[in-house]
Amino acid sequence: MRMNTLKDLYVAELKDIYDAEEQMLKVLPRMEKVCSNDELRSIFQEHTHITQIQKDRIEKIFGMLSMKPIKRKCDGMSGIIKEGIEIMTNGAQPSVLDAAMIGSAQRLKHYEMCVYGSLCAYAKLLGFGDQADLLQETLKEESNTDRRLTDLAMRTVNVEAA
Repeated sequence: MRMNTLKDLYVAELKDIYDAEEQMLKVLPRMEKVCSNDELRSIFQEHTHITQIQKDRIEKIFGMLSMKPIKRKCDGMSGIIKEGIEIMTNGAQPSVLDAAMIGSAQRLKHYEMCVYGSLCAYAKLLGFGDQADLLQETLKEESNTDRRLTDLAMRTVNVEAA
Protein backbone atom coordinates (compact mmCIF):
# COMPACT_ATOMS: atom_id res chain seq x y z
CA MET A 1 0.00 0.00 0.00
CA ARG A 2 1.37 3.38 -1.00
CA MET A 3 1.19 6.00 1.69
CA ASN A 4 0.79 9.38 0.09
CA THR A 5 -1.27 11.01 2.84
CA LEU A 6 -1.54 10.98 6.59
CA LYS A 7 -4.84 9.15 6.19
CA ASP A 8 -3.05 6.41 4.22
CA LEU A 9 -0.56 6.07 7.06
CA TYR A 10 -3.37 6.08 9.62
CA VAL A 11 -5.21 3.25 7.84
CA ALA A 12 -1.99 1.26 7.41
CA GLU A 13 -1.27 1.56 11.14
CA LEU A 14 -4.84 0.54 11.99
CA LYS A 15 -4.40 -2.59 9.88
CA ASP A 16 -1.11 -3.30 11.64
CA ILE A 17 -2.46 -2.89 15.18
CA TYR A 18 -5.54 -4.92 14.27
CA ASP A 19 -3.26 -7.85 13.51
CA ALA A 20 -1.24 -7.12 16.66
CA GLU A 21 -4.36 -7.36 18.81
CA GLU A 22 -5.27 -10.68 17.18
CA GLN A 23 -1.78 -11.95 17.94
CA MET A 24 -2.17 -10.79 21.54
CA LEU A 25 -5.43 -12.72 21.86
CA LYS A 26 -3.55 -15.88 20.91
CA VAL A 27 -0.50 -15.42 23.13
CA LEU A 28 -2.02 -14.08 26.35
CA PRO A 29 -3.68 -17.40 27.28
CA ARG A 30 -0.32 -19.13 26.73
CA MET A 31 1.38 -16.63 29.00
CA GLU A 32 -1.33 -17.11 31.60
CA LYS A 33 -0.78 -20.89 31.64
CA VAL A 34 2.95 -20.71 32.37
CA CYS A 35 2.65 -18.27 35.30
CA SER A 36 3.06 -19.47 38.84
CA ASN A 37 2.05 -16.13 40.37
CA ASP A 38 -1.73 -15.89 40.83
CA GLU A 39 -1.83 -12.10 40.52
CA LEU A 40 0.13 -12.21 37.27
CA ARG A 41 -2.17 -14.90 35.94
CA SER A 42 -5.14 -12.68 36.85
CA ILE A 43 -3.62 -9.69 35.03
CA PHE A 44 -3.19 -11.80 31.89
CA GLN A 45 -6.77 -13.11 32.17
CA GLU A 46 -8.16 -9.59 32.54
CA HIS A 47 -6.05 -8.28 29.71
CA THR A 48 -7.26 -11.01 27.38
CA HIS A 49 -10.78 -9.67 27.93
CA ILE A 50 -9.59 -6.07 27.50
CA THR A 51 -7.73 -7.01 24.32
CA GLN A 52 -10.93 -8.35 22.77
CA ILE A 53 -12.63 -5.03 23.57
CA GLN A 54 -9.69 -3.18 22.00
CA LYS A 55 -9.94 -5.31 18.86
CA ASP A 56 -13.67 -4.52 18.73
CA ARG A 57 -12.83 -0.79 18.97
CA ILE A 58 -10.54 -1.07 15.97
CA GLU A 59 -13.35 -2.77 14.04
CA LYS A 60 -15.62 0.12 15.04
CA ILE A 61 -13.05 2.61 13.76
CA PHE A 62 -12.85 0.78 10.43
CA GLY A 63 -16.63 1.05 10.28
CA MET A 64 -16.43 4.79 10.96
CA LEU A 65 -14.08 4.97 7.97
CA SER A 66 -16.59 2.95 5.90
CA MET A 67 -14.07 0.14 5.60
CA LYS A 68 -14.11 -3.53 6.45
CA PRO A 69 -11.58 -4.49 9.15
CA ILE A 70 -8.44 -5.62 7.37
CA LYS A 71 -5.23 -6.72 8.99
CA ARG A 72 -1.69 -6.31 7.79
CA LYS A 73 0.94 -8.62 9.25
CA CYS A 74 2.45 -6.91 12.28
CA ASP A 75 6.04 -8.08 12.19
CA GLY A 76 6.96 -6.01 15.25
CA MET A 77 4.44 -7.80 17.44
CA SER A 78 5.39 -11.16 15.90
CA GLY A 79 9.03 -10.63 16.83
CA ILE A 80 8.27 -9.67 20.42
CA ILE A 81 5.91 -12.64 20.79
CA LYS A 82 8.51 -15.00 19.31
CA GLU A 83 11.04 -13.87 21.93
CA GLY A 84 8.45 -14.38 24.67
CA ILE A 85 7.65 -17.90 23.47
CA GLU A 86 11.35 -18.76 23.51
CA ILE A 87 11.46 -17.67 27.16
CA MET A 88 8.30 -19.65 27.98
CA THR A 89 9.80 -22.83 26.61
CA ASN A 90 13.36 -22.68 27.94
CA GLY A 91 12.68 -24.39 31.27
CA ALA A 92 13.22 -21.40 33.57
CA GLN A 93 12.48 -21.66 37.28
CA PRO A 94 8.86 -20.60 38.01
CA SER A 95 9.71 -17.33 39.78
CA VAL A 96 12.23 -16.39 37.08
CA LEU A 97 9.72 -17.31 34.39
CA ASP A 98 7.14 -15.00 36.03
CA ALA A 99 9.67 -12.14 35.98
CA ALA A 100 10.45 -12.91 32.34
CA MET A 101 6.73 -12.99 31.47
CA ILE A 102 6.30 -9.53 32.99
CA GLY A 103 9.21 -8.26 30.92
CA SER A 104 7.78 -9.83 27.77
CA ALA A 105 4.31 -8.46 28.49
CA GLN A 106 5.74 -4.99 29.04
CA ARG A 107 7.57 -5.11 25.72
CA LEU A 108 4.22 -5.94 24.11
CA LYS A 109 2.47 -3.14 26.01
CA HIS A 110 5.13 -0.58 25.11
CA TYR A 111 4.87 -1.49 21.43
CA GLU A 112 1.11 -1.06 21.56
CA MET A 113 1.37 2.20 23.52
CA CYS A 114 3.68 3.59 20.85
CA VAL A 115 1.31 2.64 18.02
CA TYR A 116 -1.83 3.84 19.81
CA GLY A 117 -0.14 7.14 20.71
CA SER A 118 0.71 7.74 17.07
CA LEU A 119 -2.78 6.73 15.95
CA CYS A 120 -4.32 9.18 18.44
CA ALA A 121 -2.19 11.99 17.07
CA TYR A 122 -3.04 11.12 13.47
CA ALA A 123 -6.77 10.84 14.22
CA LYS A 124 -6.79 14.28 15.87
CA LEU A 125 -4.95 15.88 12.96
CA LEU A 126 -7.30 14.23 10.48
CA GLY A 127 -10.34 15.57 12.35
CA PHE A 128 -11.45 12.12 13.54
CA GLY A 129 -12.21 13.17 17.11
CA ASP A 130 -14.48 10.22 17.90
CA GLN A 131 -11.83 7.81 16.66
CA ALA A 132 -9.15 9.61 18.65
CA ASP A 133 -11.28 9.17 21.78
CA LEU A 134 -11.56 5.42 21.17
CA LEU A 135 -7.84 5.12 20.54
CA GLN A 136 -7.07 7.18 23.65
CA GLU A 137 -9.21 4.81 25.72
CA THR A 138 -7.12 1.88 24.51
CA LEU A 139 -3.89 3.78 25.15
CA LYS A 140 -5.03 4.42 28.73
CA GLU A 141 -5.83 0.71 29.23
CA GLU A 142 -2.42 -0.32 27.92
CA SER A 143 -0.72 2.19 30.20
CA ASN A 144 -2.69 0.97 33.21
CA THR A 145 -1.75 -2.65 32.50
CA ASP A 146 1.89 -1.63 32.15
CA ARG A 147 1.76 0.12 35.55
CA ARG A 148 0.13 -2.91 37.17
CA LEU A 149 2.86 -5.16 35.77
CA THR A 150 5.59 -2.84 37.04
CA ASP A 151 3.99 -2.70 40.48
CA LEU A 152 3.71 -6.49 40.68
CA ALA A 153 7.28 -6.96 39.50
CA MET A 154 8.71 -4.52 42.03
CA ARG A 155 6.50 -5.64 44.89
CA THR A 156 6.88 -9.42 44.64
CA VAL A 157 7.80 -11.17 41.39
CA ASN A 158 11.30 -9.77 40.87
CA VAL A 159 12.05 -10.12 44.58
CA GLU A 160 11.07 -13.81 44.46
CA ALA A 161 13.13 -14.31 41.30
CA ALA A 162 16.18 -12.78 42.96
